[in-house]
Amino acid sequence: MKKDIHPANYRTVMFEDLASGEVFLIGSTVKTTETGTYKGQDYPKMVVEISSKSHPFYTGEDRTLDKTGRVERFKQRAAKKK
Repeated sequence: MKKDIHPANYRTVMFEDLASGEVFLIGSTVKTTETGTYKGQDYPKMVVEISSKSHPFYTGEDRTLDKTGRVERFKQRAAKKK
């Protein structure tokens, strides 16, 4: 590999898939504020909602993400408490 071709903030980052719980270690320059532990080592952590381990195109499963329904249910619960 050629030296001095990567940006200064290039490092190994832990990506965690919320849908499947899968963890990936990938070289990246993404800015993160969280850290996570994988196999006993600490890495900068980025949480993603969907990846190749949970996307229907790659898994062959047919499922939908109901984000708007979750938001509406939260708003209803908040309105009841007031």
